[in-house]
Amino acid sequence: RAGSRRSTGQPGRPGRGGTALSLPDKRKILQRLCERLAERVDQMRASQLETRAGATHPETRQEHPKDTRAIEAGYLARGLAGRVETLQEDLVALQRMELRDFGPGAPVALGALIEVERAGGGRAVYFLLPVAGGEAVEVDGGEVLVVTPASPIGEAMMGAVCGDELEVRGPRATVVGVG
Repeated sequence: RAGSRRSTGQPGRPGRGGTALSLPDKRKILQRLCERLAERVDQMRASQLETRAGATHPETRQEHPKDTRAIEAGYLARGLAGRVETLQEDLVALQRMELRDFGPGAPVALGALIEVERAGGGRAVYFLLPVAGGEAVEVDGGEVLVVTPASPIGEAMMGAVCGDELEVRGPRATVVGVG
């Protein structure tokens, strides 16, 4: 297992980010993430169509037996088409996602915003979603990083409650807010 969690027996620290009230609006974050993915789908689709057109263009016609420009362009076009399909599926999954509010003491699950306090100091906010891991969204003057349960930190966060320590290939962090 890439990440681990242990309970410290200490509840979250209200007044220091231990309640959902200090976390940004997850609906706003989800909306911005959907807008970003929709833009990326459009860009990738345009790139895929351009690449496909280039693969069949007369200038890419094979000039000698070892000339593979058209074949390579075809492979690239198919790869881009697959990426467009994946992004479209991710977008649909996020648009259909029903977000719930997490009360005090609720364990982390999909759709949770998680605020952690790093062992060396500083805080970070994560949004646990089924797709779009690695995306960073600016909201209310701060950054929220999207993680999935398939990532080491997402795996460690699943089921955690305020006060639990997370250890994921590096310094420990403590969950101080779930919303």
